[in-house]
Amino acid sequence: MSKPSRSGAVRKSSKGKSVGTGGHGRKSLEGKGPTPKAEDRAWHVAGKRKAAIERYQAAGGKGTPGGKPKQGTPRGASGAAKRGKSGDGDEIVNGRNAVVEALRAKIPATNLYIAQRVEMDDRVREALKLATNRGIPVLEVTRPELDRLAGEGAVHQGIAIKVPAYAYAHPLELLDETLAKGTTPLFVALDGITDPRNLGAIIRSTAAFGGQGVIVPQRRSVGVTASAWKTSAGAAARVPVAMAANLTQTLKALKERGVFVLGLDGGGDVSLPGLSWADRPIVVVVGSEGKGLSRLVTETCDAVVSIPISSTTESLNAGIAASVTLYEISKLRVESAS
Repeated sequence: MSKPSRSGAVRKSSKGKSVGTGGHGRKSLEGKGPTPKAEDRAWHVAGKRKAAIERYQAAGGKGTPGGKPKQGTPRGASGAAKRGKSGDGDEIVNGRNAVVEALRAKIPATNLYIAQRVEMDDRVREALKLATNRGIPVLEVTRPELDRLAGEGAVHQGIAIKVPAYAYAHPLELLDETLAKGTTPLFVALDGITDPRNLGAIIRSTAAFGGQGVIVPQRRSVGVTASAWKTSAGAAARVPVAMAANLTQTLKALKERGVFVLGLDGGGDVSLPGLSWADRPIVVVVGSEGKGLSRLVTETCDAVVSIPISSTTESLNAGIAASVTLYEISKLRVESAS
């Protein structure tokens, strides 16, 4: 015998039987079709990029798509300070000492970034004063934004500056400009030098001894960074730096135009004092301290010159070797002209 059900154990529906819609809700059950492409969605990054390109084309191709600034503007600091990249070719110099030194050296800068509620000290005050006097915009940003600009692991101490990418000249155009001025060309080319301080010192020596430019290869070589600009003591603003896609081919092209290629090497067969080709158009090629000149560059040189030193155990670094050579060439040119 079954046990009688407990009263209230069964919930009774108050709605009664459900009635169909007669097909009126059929559309709500249908799919919305294929997902549109990313570029067809206005809120998507690809859609915004497509809209920017369309605006760019509608404007007749003026400006840059997406509103990004064109690269290639002049670019100008302490070697111990870490430097980051802003993502558009610019360089970020971080740290209070580094920023103040860069501003004192008048390195080209487009923005000075100050973190919100930064602790003000003499360095921050001086950086603000220098930036204001030079008309550099001062932007107050959040700590996370400054962390992003400075780069991973960088210690910015609440302050940083942005240095735009350097605009390199073309080696042959540099030669044409020098000849157009009626000046005997004197260039320095770097082969495998990666220390920006050596580049800055060579730029400074080139300016001091009447050189018209420095040539750096595109690969495996240092470029004009904030550190190189600072070491040049402002000479980077007066002496152009050209970039060669291939240093060996560039040297050959200069030779075809009548430029004499001199390589510097401790084992060179020509002694620097009394160099007989000083009055000719010259490009002095300086190699790295460890490896010296590369084989192809050495084979391209018209002569390999050595600097005599009194000790066989000592050697000169790239910056000093270039300075001594440029001084000797400058002296010999003055003597031949008198």
